[in-house]
Parts: sequence; structure tokens; C-alpha cells
Amino acid sequence: MEYNNIYFIGIGGIGMSNLARYFLSKNKKVGGYDRTETLLTETLSKEGALVHYEDSITQIPDHFKDKNDTLIVFTPAVPASHSELNWFKDNGFKVIKRAQLLGEITRSSKAICIAGTHGKTTVSSMTAHLFRQSHVDCNAFLGGILKNYDTNLLLSGKSNVTVAEADEYDRSFHWLTPEIAIITSADPDHLDIYGDEQSYRESFEKFTSLIKPGGHLILKKGVAVTPNVNDRVKVWTYSENEGDFHAENIRSGNGETVFDLVSPIENIQDISLGVPVRINIENGIAAIAAAQLSGVTAEEIRRAMSSFEGVRRRFDYRIKSNQIVYIDDYAHHPNELKAAIESIKSLYPNKKVTAVFQPHLYSRTRDFANEFASSLSLLEDVILLDIYPARELPLEGVTSQIIFEKITTAEKLLCSKNELPELIKNKPMEVFVTFGAGDIDRLVPEIEKILRDRYLSKV
Repeated sequence: MEYNNIYFIGIGGIGMSNLARYFLSKNKKVGGYDRTETLLTETLSKEGALVHYEDSITQIPDHFKDKNDTLIVFTPAVPASHSELNWFKDNGFKVIKRAQLLGEITRSSKAICIAGTHGKTTVSSMTAHLFRQSHVDCNAFLGGILKNYDTNLLLSGKSNVTVAEADEYDRSFHWLTPEIAIITSADPDHLDIYGDEQSYRESFEKFTSLIKPGGHLILKKGVAVTPNVNDRVKVWTYSENEGDFHAENIRSGNGETVFDLVSPIENIQDISLGVPVRINIENGIAAIAAAQLSGVTAEEIRRAMSSFEGVRRRFDYRIKSNQIVYIDDYAHHPNELKAAIESIKSLYPNKKVTAVFQPHLYSRTRDFANEFASSLSLLEDVILLDIYPARELPLEGVTSQIIFEKITTAEKLLCSKNELPELIKNKPMEVFVTFGAGDIDRLVPEIEKILRDRYLSKV
């Protein structure tokens, strides 16, 4: 990369921040804008990035105003009216999307790219951990904070493998050239971009055409994607109980889940999940398939799977005790919600599950109100927050109310984010969950403290 200064517009995004960290590791000057201060932006600042929170040309540090030595990177979530972005464009700077930059960085490596409406962050993190704990090793650009390493960026001095999360938003994953691609799901989402379900799935089919000749596609069995691959690309299927890669002899109990892998490469017995949630059997099989195809050994796989600690905000246990269980989860699509709720209820069949959900985006709420309500109706107790708008302006008639009125659970209420902590201080609960991809994570430490004070201070 010929530029010494890299400026990120939307630097606090999970996918932008790992690129910022990458360039910090290369001793580049890194700076950028984000709308709000978060734990990620605070950490980036401590690591040496210059971050500000006001969209103003006057806030741009001088050394990022040299167009011959500064690369501008932006996320499609930034509005077209953004004044800094437009100033850079008007003044002749090279301006590229985040996905284009990731594509350039990974093009010369053996890229393992994980795509899907949901599941991709956990699978990519599992995959990175499997490689990292093996003789193969890897670099990784992840869409979540991998708890084993407390980061979303892994760098290797010896490996040419790069694990990358392939984001379908705004067709970003079309910039990638995978050697191995995994597709975990293709449930319609981002219809504000794609318009309809067919266009959404066609985008995944385009992604499969980008796999390098001699590479591999690992496709979740039953996913409605018709591969459009080069005739030298091998297509494999996986799922929990069928496909080229699948599990058998699943055993759960005493807080553990163990299974045997059936694989066309090598069967592996007694794989123990480090995060023993049922969905992680399937997630693990996808990651193991990529690892086996890359030469990771059975013993390395077995050891790494048992030591995987999970991803922050993906079925993330904050408290796990007999008195109270608190789980925080990023689920923001109806099918993600349904899978997470069913997992929680199977883990705690005799306990009442109380969940808070913060809808993410007006358009997603409008498009999937019925599906959200159906998923949330699986709960005994629902607390629904206002919609987190992210990049969007309000849509007339679209509020959390359109989900709320369709929820069939008897115990339900609407609540503002600011009112939530006080509500939690007094509401009886046994298993408590926070769901959402907005800013609900900012409340997690406070919620955890309230629950610890209520239930565990006298234990």
C-alpha cells in the first residue's frame, strides 16, 4: 500500500476497525470519523488512531489532507450527504469502499471467506481459531471480537492464509476472491438494497463465481443458492445431520456437547464444543471442513474446538449461575432470533426466559415485522425497545409498535432504552437476554452490574 495515511469514515464499525488495526500494525498514520464513541473507538484511540465524532472538515487532522499520501476508506452505511466524504471526493483524493480495500489486502493470499445472512461471524471466528491453533496458522479480519484473543484482527508472520468475513450488504463480498468460500445461510435481508428475495440470492450466486479455480465452496445443505462456480471448483455440503460433512453421535449433558464428525477427508471422534450451544455443532462443522481442506490435522481440530471461547455478543454469557443467567446476543434478523431463543429454551427448559430486543433499522422492521413477532412470541416475557436507526432516516408509520402488536406473548411491554436499567432493578427474572445489533451493547455492563447486585451480592 503506497499511502502513509489512511483515513476511515465510519472507523468504529466492526469491519472498519480491523482494517484500521491492520494499518496501525504497518506503522501507518490512521484516523477517522464515527458518529458515536464506542468501546471499539475508545480502543482504537488507545492503539494510536486519531478518532473524532463530529462530521466536520475542520476536525480532519492536517496530515490526512495530503491527497497524494492519504487513502480514504468509507463504509456504505455512511450517508451520501456526509460532508467529510464529499470534501475528500471533491478534492481529488482516492476514495474506496471498505470491501474494496479488504479485497486488495486478501487477493494475494489464500482467502477463506465466510458469507451468510447469519452465522458468518461465529463460523469465521471458529475457522480463524482452528487455523491459529494449528501448524497452518492464519491472518483474520473478523466481524466480531474473538474472546480467545480479545480482538477482531489476527496477524501471522508465517501464514499466507487469510480468514475474512464476507459481508453481503451493498454487495460488498463481490470484491473478494476466495480460495475457499463458506455460505451459512441466505435468508432474505437488506431488502432496502436488493429490492426482492431473488436479487438477494443472486448476489450470493455471484459470490460463488468469484472462487478461484481449484478452490472449494462449502454450502450449508438446503440453502437456496444455486452455485455458479468454475468447473474446477469443488462444491461440498454440510449441516448438523446430513451432507458431505455432518455430525453423528451427538451427546449433551453436564454443560457439555460432544459429537463425532463424518467427513469425506477424515472422520473425527469426540469433538467437544468450547461454547456448547446446539447451533455451534453446525457452525463448527463448516469451520472444520475449511480446516480439513487446508491440511489442519484431526488432533489440532479437536484441541482447538474445545478451547474456542466464542465471540463477544454472540451467545455471550455475562452471568451464569443458579440464581440468574444473563446472555447478550447480536441477533437482529428473525431467523437468528428464533435460533437463539430455541437454543436458550432448550438449555433452560424449566426456567422463565425474559428477553429485551432492540430492532435494527426501520426498513428491516417494516419488511419483517410479522417474522420478528413470531420469533419473539416464543418467549415467556418480552421487552421491546425503540428501533435503532443506524444509517436510516425514519419511515412513516414504522415503529416498534408494529412488531409489538403482533407478539402473542401475554407478558410484553414497550420500553425506552433509558428506562430499561430501572425496569431491570425490580423485574423478577431467571434467564435474561439482551438481543440486538444497535447500541444496546452500551447498556450491557450496567445491566450486568444490576443483576449481579440483585442476585449474587449475598451469595
